[in-house]
Parts: sequence; structure tokens; C-alpha cells
Amino acid sequence: MPERFILAVDQGTTSTRLLLVDEQLRLRARRGREFRQIFPRPGWVEHDLDEIWQTTLALIPEVLAEAGIQPRQIAGIGITNQRETTGLWRRGDGKPLHHAIVWQCRRTADTCARLKQQGHEPLYRRRAGLVLDPYFSGTKLRWLLDHLDGAALAAERGELCFGTIDSWLVYKLSGRQAHVTDVTNASRTLLMDLESLAFEPGLLEPLGIPAACLPQIRSSSEVYATTRGVAGLPDGIPIAGIAGDQQAALFGQACFQPGMAKCTYGTGAFVLINLGQRPLASQHGLLTTVAWRIGDQTTYALEGSAFIAGAAVQWLRDGLRAIRSAPEIEGLAASVDDCGEVCFVPALAGLGAPHWRPEARGILVGLSRDSTLGHVARAVLEGVALQIHDILRAMEADARQKLTELRVDGGASQNNLLMQFQADVLDVACVRPADIETTALGAACLAGLAVGMFPDLAAVQRAWRADRRFAPAMGEADRARKLAIWARAVERA
Repeated sequence: MPERFILAVDQGTTSTRLLLVDEQLRLRARRGREFRQIFPRPGWVEHDLDEIWQTTLALIPEVLAEAGIQPRQIAGIGITNQRETTGLWRRGDGKPLHHAIVWQCRRTADTCARLKQQGHEPLYRRRAGLVLDPYFSGTKLRWLLDHLDGAALAAERGELCFGTIDSWLVYKLSGRQAHVTDVTNASRTLLMDLESLAFEPGLLEPLGIPAACLPQIRSSSEVYATTRGVAGLPDGIPIAGIAGDQQAALFGQACFQPGMAKCTYGTGAFVLINLGQRPLASQHGLLTTVAWRIGDQTTYALEGSAFIAGAAVQWLRDGLRAIRSAPEIEGLAASVDDCGEVCFVPALAGLGAPHWRPEARGILVGLSRDSTLGHVARAVLEGVALQIHDILRAMEADARQKLTELRVDGGASQNNLLMQFQADVLDVACVRPADIETTALGAACLAGLAVGMFPDLAAVQRAWRADRRFAPAMGEADRARKLAIWARAVERA
């Protein structure tokens, strides 16, 4: 009998990647392609939905060729995606009405401020687990309905489909037959009640969102539809797993027990801690979200998001032209033993959890005559890690327990200097897995469970292996000094 594989689609903020996972949960092939970042105005970020789909199609033959397999050997497809990015398209022919509005986009800050002034934030805190911030999908959808001719009326008539990127990909993979999302992505819209796991009228009404344009909410591991008319794939392959990228990473890191936590260092940095089967309202500026739902069992998580992580390195490369490639930052930062008083707050798109200050901006402080580019590079890396420190301290306060280790993944987790400083400033070990493609692995596992390729969660647990453990090595006095400098810089940002 020929080997079977899961095709994992990892659709991120700057690139689309396709990966093939075999029955032993080994990654056998991976291919990726970047796509355009569109900036119509300062603070606005968009993606072309059709371009995202075309990158997905283009990668299918490439990843199959790399693995040397036939399309019929694909037993199922799992999808993981940038979560809050918001699209709107015509239900009949699938034509997008506008570019997707990316999660980083700040264009709805005034809408969020107005809703707060009207007293709505406690409602969204209590029922959706979220704060009123431009980060989330609901206000982005409202902007599209307000600014596209005829969109509001067409949405009310059910002629339009709202969706995050998972919905868009399933819609296209299924030949426009399925308009669905999963609970993890729905929990990031402002529109889903965490208890009922449904889009609730009480959450739709303040934003003026018509229910007729919303997708059906499903679990994270089931067959939603099958492929139809997809170039390079036969019809009938089950589309069987969906999870937002950060929840997929928590799953792929095998954080199955309450209290286990991970941080993914991508464009932004995202920390999630498993809460078990009951949601917990944060008292310290964090978000409550659905981690996954399998069968009739829902697992919840607390989340803290730093909007800028790897993007700070990209800014150093593309904006300041201080380095030619992202990996060069480690060597440049290592050219100095310490960045001294130099401190960088990476608030290039505002500050996320636990501060929630959309008006904040990036700031570089503490420069002196002897400061070098090495000091700046090191401060950029430390700034990323210091954001994670603030998030994890808030998590410990909410969960009322001390973290014993942090599992790390994402592209920037390969930076040993960053990981060591993260462990130092947290005073907690950081553990990097043997394969950092945990986001794609999580999506593949969810799909594999749905089609019977993987028997249970224990198989995922057995497949997880550590590559390196970074133990804290910083003295308490040095840690306190770093944190004091950081706190003053955050106040000024």
C-alpha cells in the first residue's frame, strides 16, 4: 500500500508555505513563496486574496515533486492561517470585493475608540474574550461594508461571504462549495461567544454586522468539504483540519496539558497557555481564546500578542538597511557583550498585550556617543524578548501559577542569542523543538486525526522532540536593571 500524506497549507502574513507530513508525523517536503505587502496609507496593510490563492496553487506541484509522490497519496488537507486578516468576496463567483485587510492594519482605530466611548468594551471582554482593538476582524469587516459601494446591502442579502484566510482557502479548494471557519479563527473576530461557540446577535449588533455574510463555525478537526476543480489535485481529497496559526502551533508543540505554554516568533510574537476546558477572563490585559475543538471537547487558552517581532528585524534590514539578510542580525548583535542603556521598544504597529496602546510608536532610547550598530541590533532583539516577558508575567498572574518552561518556535527561534536572552530575562528555560515547523505540524495533525491517519493525541506527543534547552544564566541584578530600563522606555513609547 503506498504511503499516505497530509498536505498542510501554512498561510502566513508574508508568505504561503505548503508542507507534506507522513504517517510518522515527519515533514517530508516544504515549499514556500512570498507575496506582496500592500500599504495604501501609513498604518494600513492589505493583501491580495487572489494572489494568496495563486501562490497556494503554484506550490502544489512543487511540494509533490520534492517529496516524489502522486497527488492521490494525499489523505487529507490541513489549513493554518494568519488569523484576523479579513476578506469579503461574492458568494456566487468568488470575486473579492477588495484587498484583504491584514491583522496589522490600524485603519479602524477610530471605530474602536468610538465603541469604547459608547461603553461596549466590557461586552466584548466578557463574551468574546477580546478587547476592542483594530487587530480583530469585526471592525475590519465593518470598514469594508461602509466603504465599498453596495456592500452593506449585498451582505444583508447573503450575496457576500466574509471570511478570514482559512475560509477563503476552503472556499477555493472546495470549488466554492463550502463557506466555513473553525472555532479558533471565529474566536478572533469579536463576533463569537466563547461559551456558545456561535456568532451571537448581541455581538453583531454594535458593529452592524449582518449574520447572512458569516461562515458556518465548525470544529478544528473534521471533514469540512472535499477538493473540487483544484489544479494539481484530484477531486475528493478531504479538507479536514483548520486552526489559526497560533493555536496550531500550541497543538503542534504538544501543549496538551493546562499550564503548558508556547511562544511563536514570526512577524509578530504570540504566547499561548493552555487553560483546559474552561475559559478564564483575564484581569491583566490578555485575551481569552479557543485553543481547539476536537469532537465535543473544547480547549481554551490565554493569549498575549506582540505585534512586532520578526518584523523588527525586517525593519532593520529594509528600512534602515543595517543588514542585508535577517540572519545577519545575530552576528551583529553578538559584536557587543551588552547593549548598555540602549533600549528599543518595537511598537511599530502599536503595543499589544498587556498594554493595548494602539497609539504607541517604536522608540530607540539610551544612545550615546559610543553606541554602535551592534548595540542597536542587540537592543532590537532584546526588545522582542522584553515584550514576551511582560506578556508571560501577566499570564502567570491570571493563571496564578509560575511557568516552568516555555516552548518556542517560529523563524526567529533559530536565533540563539535571542533565545538565550529570552530565557535570561524570564528566568525560565526556553525549549526549542527539533523541527520548528510546529504551526504546519499542528494543522497536519488536526487533519490527520479527522481522516484516521493519526490515532490520537498521544501520537503527536510522541513525535515532539526537543532540539535545545536554553537555561537562564543572567544574575538577578542584571535582570532588574534591564527590566527597569525597559519599563521607562515603554512609558515613553
